[in-house]
Amino acid sequence: MNFENILVDKNDSLAQITINRPKKLNALNKATINELNLAFEALEDDNSIRVIILTGSGEKAFVAGADISEFAHFSVDEGRSLAKSGQEMLFDYVENLSTPVIAALNGFALGGGLELAMCCHFRIASDNAKMGLPEVSLGVIPGYGGTQRLPQLVGKGKAMEMIMTAGMISAEESKECGLINQVTTQEELLPLANKIASKIARNSSVAISAAIRAINANFEYGVNGFDVEIEEFGECFGTKDFSEGTTAFLNKTKPSFKN
Repeated sequence: MNFENILVDKNDSLAQITINRPKKLNALNKATINELNLAFEALEDDNSIRVIILTGSGEKAFVAGADISEFAHFSVDEGRSLAKSGQEMLFDYVENLSTPVIAALNGFALGGGLELAMCCHFRIASDNAKMGLPEVSLGVIPGYGGTQRLPQLVGKGKAMEMIMTAGMISAEESKECGLINQVTTQEELLPLANKIASKIARNSSVAISAAIRAINANFEYGVNGFDVEIEEFGECFGTKDFSEGTTAFLNKTKPSFKN
Protein backbone atom coordinates (compact mmCIF):
# COMPACT_ATOMS: atom_id res chain seq x y z
CA MET A 1 0.00 0.00 0.00
CA ASN A 2 1.47 3.35 -1.07
CA PHE A 3 1.02 6.49 1.04
CA GLU A 4 1.85 10.14 0.48
CA ASN A 5 2.16 11.31 4.08
CA ILE A 6 3.40 8.31 6.05
CA LEU A 7 5.96 5.53 5.74
CA VAL A 8 5.34 1.95 6.90
CA ASP A 9 8.21 -0.47 7.52
CA LYS A 10 8.07 -4.05 8.77
CA ASN A 11 10.89 -6.01 10.38
CA ASP A 12 9.85 -9.53 11.41
CA SER A 13 7.20 -9.08 14.10
CA LEU A 14 7.70 -5.31 14.48
CA ALA A 15 6.25 -2.51 12.37
CA GLN A 16 7.10 1.20 12.29
CA ILE A 17 4.82 3.96 11.06
CA THR A 18 6.57 7.27 10.39
CA ILE A 19 4.53 10.42 9.81
CA ASN A 20 6.41 11.96 6.90
CA ARG A 21 5.55 15.62 6.41
CA PRO A 22 8.81 17.22 7.61
CA LYS A 23 8.21 20.56 5.85
CA LYS A 24 4.97 20.87 7.83
CA LEU A 25 6.57 19.51 11.02
CA ASN A 26 4.45 16.39 10.44
CA ALA A 27 1.22 18.29 11.14
CA LEU A 28 -1.94 16.21 10.97
CA ASN A 29 -4.24 16.98 8.07
CA LYS A 30 -7.28 15.04 6.90
CA ALA A 31 -5.30 13.01 4.40
CA THR A 32 -2.69 12.00 6.99
CA ILE A 33 -5.35 10.94 9.50
CA ASN A 34 -6.98 8.81 6.81
CA GLU A 35 -3.67 7.21 5.83
CA LEU A 36 -2.83 6.47 9.46
CA ASN A 37 -6.20 4.77 9.86
CA LEU A 38 -5.56 2.59 6.82
CA ALA A 39 -2.06 1.70 7.99
CA PHE A 40 -3.18 0.77 11.50
CA GLU A 41 -6.05 -1.31 10.12
CA ALA A 42 -3.69 -3.24 7.84
CA LEU A 43 -1.17 -3.88 10.63
CA GLU A 44 -3.92 -4.91 13.05
CA ASP A 45 -5.07 -7.51 10.52
CA ASP A 46 -1.50 -8.77 9.96
CA ASN A 47 -1.03 -11.66 12.38
CA SER A 48 2.73 -11.52 11.98
CA ILE A 49 2.93 -8.04 13.53
CA ARG A 50 3.07 -8.02 17.31
CA VAL A 51 4.10 -4.41 18.09
CA ILE A 52 3.77 -1.10 16.24
CA ILE A 53 6.09 1.89 16.76
CA LEU A 54 4.73 5.32 15.77
CA THR A 55 7.15 8.22 15.21
CA GLY A 56 7.72 11.34 13.10
CA SER A 57 10.26 12.08 10.40
CA GLY A 58 13.19 14.39 11.01
CA GLU A 59 14.61 15.62 14.30
CA LYS A 60 12.24 18.49 15.09
CA ALA A 61 8.76 17.08 15.47
CA PHE A 62 6.74 13.99 16.20
CA VAL A 63 3.61 15.90 15.20
CA ALA A 64 3.57 19.66 15.77
CA GLY A 65 -0.22 19.85 15.75
CA ALA A 66 -3.16 19.82 13.38
CA ASP A 67 -3.17 21.55 10.01
CA ILE A 68 -5.11 24.65 11.11
CA SER A 69 -5.61 25.88 7.56
CA GLU A 70 -8.03 23.00 6.97
CA PHE A 71 -10.55 24.06 9.61
CA ALA A 72 -9.96 27.76 10.31
CA HIS A 73 -13.30 28.68 8.69
CA PHE A 74 -15.42 25.74 9.91
CA SER A 75 -18.90 26.21 11.32
CA VAL A 76 -20.08 24.81 14.67
CA ASP A 77 -21.49 21.68 13.04
CA GLU A 78 -18.35 21.20 10.95
CA GLY A 79 -16.24 21.50 14.10
CA ARG A 80 -18.28 18.82 15.86
CA SER A 81 -18.02 16.56 12.83
CA LEU A 82 -14.24 17.10 12.64
CA ALA A 83 -13.73 16.00 16.24
CA LYS A 84 -16.18 13.09 16.07
CA SER A 85 -14.85 11.63 12.83
CA GLY A 86 -11.21 12.07 13.88
CA GLN A 87 -11.75 10.39 17.22
CA GLU A 88 -13.59 7.45 15.69
CA MET A 89 -11.29 6.99 12.70
CA LEU A 90 -7.92 7.28 14.43
CA PHE A 91 -7.61 8.25 18.08
CA ASP A 92 -10.15 5.92 19.69
CA TYR A 93 -9.26 3.26 17.14
CA VAL A 94 -5.56 3.27 18.08
CA GLU A 95 -6.33 3.24 21.80
CA ASN A 96 -8.38 0.08 21.38
CA LEU A 97 -6.09 -1.80 19.00
CA SER A 98 -5.24 -5.31 20.17
CA THR A 99 -1.71 -4.76 18.83
CA PRO A 100 0.32 -2.61 21.25
CA VAL A 101 1.45 0.77 19.92
CA ILE A 102 4.51 2.63 21.25
CA ALA A 103 4.76 6.35 20.49
CA ALA A 104 8.39 7.42 19.98
CA LEU A 105 8.34 11.20 20.33
CA ASN A 106 11.31 12.60 18.42
CA GLY A 107 10.48 16.30 18.90
CA PHE A 108 7.47 18.57 19.29
CA ALA A 109 4.25 16.75 20.22
CA LEU A 110 1.71 19.54 20.30
CA GLY A 111 -2.07 19.71 19.99
CA GLY A 112 -3.28 16.85 17.84
CA GLY A 113 0.24 15.44 17.97
CA LEU A 114 0.15 15.03 21.73
CA GLU A 115 -3.39 13.69 21.47
CA LEU A 116 -2.13 11.10 18.98
CA ALA A 117 0.71 10.14 21.32
CA MET A 118 -1.67 9.84 24.26
CA CYS A 119 -3.95 7.37 22.49
CA CYS A 120 -0.96 5.05 21.96
CA HIS A 121 -0.49 2.46 24.68
CA PHE A 122 2.58 4.22 26.08
CA ARG A 123 5.17 6.80 25.13
CA ILE A 124 8.94 7.33 25.11
CA ALA A 125 10.65 10.56 24.05
CA SER A 126 13.95 12.07 23.00
CA ASP A 127 15.40 14.67 25.35
CA ASN A 128 14.67 17.50 22.90
CA ALA A 129 10.94 16.74 22.79
CA LYS A 130 8.36 19.27 23.98
CA MET A 131 4.73 18.46 24.78
CA GLY A 132 1.69 20.68 25.04
CA LEU A 133 -1.93 21.37 24.14
CA PRO A 134 -1.98 24.99 22.85
CA GLU A 135 -5.56 24.97 21.55
CA VAL A 136 -6.99 27.60 23.92
CA SER A 137 -4.53 30.12 22.47
CA LEU A 138 -6.48 29.68 19.23
CA GLY A 139 -9.88 30.04 20.85
CA VAL A 140 -10.71 26.34 20.82
CA ILE A 141 -10.10 23.28 23.02
CA PRO A 142 -8.47 19.93 22.29
CA GLY A 143 -10.90 17.92 20.17
CA TYR A 144 -9.23 14.56 19.63
CA GLY A 145 -9.55 13.30 23.20
CA GLY A 146 -7.01 15.58 24.86
CA THR A 147 -9.31 16.79 27.63
CA GLN A 148 -10.04 13.17 28.56
CA ARG A 149 -6.73 11.34 28.16
CA LEU A 150 -4.41 13.99 29.63
CA PRO A 151 -6.10 13.95 33.07
CA GLN A 152 -5.98 10.13 33.04
CA LEU A 153 -2.21 10.28 32.57
CA VAL A 154 -1.09 13.30 34.62
CA GLY A 155 -4.01 14.00 36.96
CA LYS A 156 -6.75 16.63 36.81
CA GLY A 157 -4.75 19.53 38.26
CA LYS A 158 -1.74 19.15 35.96
CA ALA A 159 -4.02 18.68 32.95
CA MET A 160 -5.94 21.84 33.83
CA GLU A 161 -2.68 23.77 34.09
CA MET A 162 -1.32 22.47 30.78
CA ILE A 163 -4.54 23.10 28.86
CA MET A 164 -5.30 26.52 30.39
CA THR A 165 -1.78 27.94 29.99
CA ALA A 166 -1.36 26.44 26.49
CA GLY A 167 2.28 26.04 27.41
CA MET A 168 4.84 23.36 26.60
CA ILE A 169 6.65 21.08 29.02
CA SER A 170 9.96 19.31 28.54
CA ALA A 171 10.55 15.61 28.09
CA GLU A 172 11.91 15.35 31.64
CA GLU A 173 8.90 17.12 33.14
CA SER A 174 6.64 14.92 31.02
CA LYS A 175 8.32 11.87 32.52
CA GLU A 176 8.00 13.23 36.05
CA CYS A 177 4.24 13.73 35.69
CA GLY A 178 3.62 10.36 34.02
CA LEU A 179 2.91 11.57 30.50
CA ILE A 180 5.80 9.58 29.05
CA ASN A 181 7.63 6.50 30.32
CA GLN A 182 11.27 7.05 29.37
CA VAL A 183 13.56 9.79 28.04
CA THR A 184 16.63 9.14 25.94
CA THR A 185 18.76 10.88 23.32
CA GLN A 186 17.57 11.51 19.78
CA GLU A 187 20.04 8.91 18.50
CA GLU A 188 18.88 6.23 20.93
CA LEU A 189 15.14 6.85 20.64
CA LEU A 190 14.28 4.31 17.93
CA PRO A 191 16.79 1.71 19.18
CA LEU A 192 15.15 1.98 22.60
CA ALA A 193 11.68 1.72 21.07
CA ASN A 194 12.73 -1.40 19.17
CA LYS A 195 14.32 -2.89 22.29
CA ILE A 196 11.10 -2.45 24.26
CA ALA A 197 9.02 -3.68 21.33
CA SER A 198 11.16 -6.81 21.04
CA LYS A 199 10.59 -7.59 24.71
CA ILE A 200 6.84 -7.22 24.21
CA ALA A 201 6.90 -9.35 21.05
CA ARG A 202 8.36 -12.31 22.96
CA ASN A 203 5.24 -12.51 25.12
CA SER A 204 1.78 -13.78 24.27
CA SER A 205 -0.01 -11.41 21.89
CA VAL A 206 -3.30 -13.04 22.90
CA ALA A 207 -2.68 -12.21 26.56
CA ILE A 208 -1.43 -8.70 25.74
CA SER A 209 -4.62 -7.99 23.76
CA ALA A 210 -6.67 -9.17 26.74
CA ALA A 211 -4.66 -6.92 29.06
CA ILE A 212 -5.26 -3.90 26.79
CA ARG A 213 -9.01 -4.51 26.89
CA ALA A 214 -9.02 -4.93 30.66
CA ILE A 215 -6.91 -1.81 31.31
CA ASN A 216 -8.96 0.33 28.93
CA ALA A 217 -12.18 -0.84 30.58
CA ASN A 218 -11.20 1.02 33.76
CA PHE A 219 -11.55 4.29 31.86
CA GLU A 220 -14.89 3.56 30.19
CA TYR A 221 -17.93 5.22 31.74
CA GLY A 222 -20.33 2.73 33.26
CA VAL A 223 -17.99 -0.25 32.80
CA ASN A 224 -16.66 -2.25 35.76
CA GLY A 225 -13.01 -2.87 34.92
CA PHE A 226 -12.72 -5.62 37.53
CA ASP A 227 -15.50 -7.56 35.84
CA VAL A 228 -13.79 -7.18 32.46
CA GLU A 229 -10.52 -8.38 33.99
CA ILE A 230 -12.22 -11.47 35.42
CA GLU A 231 -13.76 -12.28 32.03
CA GLU A 232 -10.53 -11.72 30.10
CA PHE A 233 -8.54 -13.70 32.67
CA GLY A 234 -10.90 -16.65 32.30
CA GLU A 235 -10.82 -16.49 28.49
CA CYS A 236 -7.03 -16.81 28.56
CA PHE A 237 -7.37 -20.32 30.03
CA GLY A 238 -8.95 -21.50 26.78
CA THR A 239 -6.07 -20.35 24.55
CA LYS A 240 -3.15 -22.26 23.09
CA ASP A 241 -0.84 -19.53 24.39
CA PHE A 242 -1.88 -20.31 27.97
CA SER A 243 -1.11 -23.99 27.44
CA GLU A 244 2.23 -23.14 25.83
CA GLY A 245 3.22 -20.64 28.51
CA THR A 246 2.34 -22.76 31.51
CA THR A 247 3.85 -25.93 30.02
CA ALA A 248 7.10 -24.12 29.24
CA PHE A 249 7.22 -22.67 32.75
CA LEU A 250 6.72 -26.07 34.38
CA ASN A 251 9.31 -27.64 32.08
CA LYS A 252 11.75 -24.74 32.67
CA THR A 253 11.93 -23.92 28.94
CA LYS A 254 11.20 -20.78 26.94
CA PRO A 255 7.68 -20.57 25.47
CA SER A 256 7.12 -20.28 21.74
CA PHE A 257 3.86 -18.42 21.34
CA LYS A 258 2.01 -18.94 18.05
CA ASN A 259 -0.70 -16.37 18.86
